[in-house]
Amino acid sequence: MSGVTLTSGDDLAASGVLIAAALHLKARGEPLWPESSLTPERLARHYPKGGWRVVWRGGVAVGCLCLLESDPLFWPDDAAEEALYLHKLAVHPEARGQGWSALLLREAVREAAERGRPWLKLDTATARPRLRAIYEDFGFQSVGQRTVKGFDVTLYQLPT
Repeated sequence: MSGVTLTSGDDLAASGVLIAAALHLKARGEPLWPESSLTPERLARHYPKGGWRVVWRGGVAVGCLCLLESDPLFWPDDAAEEALYLHKLAVHPEARGQGWSALLLREAVREAAERGRPWLKLDTATARPRLRAIYEDFGFQSVGQRTVKGFDVTLYQLPT
């Protein structure tokens, strides 16, 4: 893909992609995240600025994700440095269906391996089969389910 760049730490661009994706899903009757929780200020409460990865095409942010060093809320039994933890994968609605999720997932796997982490792990809403299919089609394996703060999630991992 020519004209594509990947940046780190751009929480403002990530927020824009996340809000656009959230509004699109809400309009389809499939709300995922409240857009008020996706402002840079709100994101900064839970996600380190340096964890954000944003993919750009021609100067336009088309997708994002956040990588965390640890995730005790969803993975409380993991040893230190066992994995990188992926959160908030999103693609701008105007860029859907063009392979951006797979590109971001490949980058996350590459980064986890480069940092010596044997696993890339994530959680996603159990009741979202299309979202779960994205991860399963990529090769993630379900390793269980749990309820966290009232949300039923499925846990996934992929060896790096």
